[in-house]
Amino acid sequence: MTNLELYVFIPILILLLLTQSMLLFVDAKKKGSYPWLWGIWGLIQLPMPTLIYLLFVVWPHKRRLKGKR
Repeated sequence: MTNLELYVFIPILILLLLTQSMLLFVDAKKKGSYPWLWGIWGLIQLPMPTLIYLLFVVWPHKRRLKGKR
């Protein structure tokens, strides 16, 4: 990679990681599901935390809400 590519790639990566982290934290806080864990993990890696969050928090939460109706 050239220096110019790094100057473009790194800020985009930082923005993506911060956005993912904030979204995971806020949603996990609403669902009462370890928001700090999801927020910190969202800062470290992309996109696995979001995929795991969907599998283990969002879909089971939707299933529980659907079962209460």
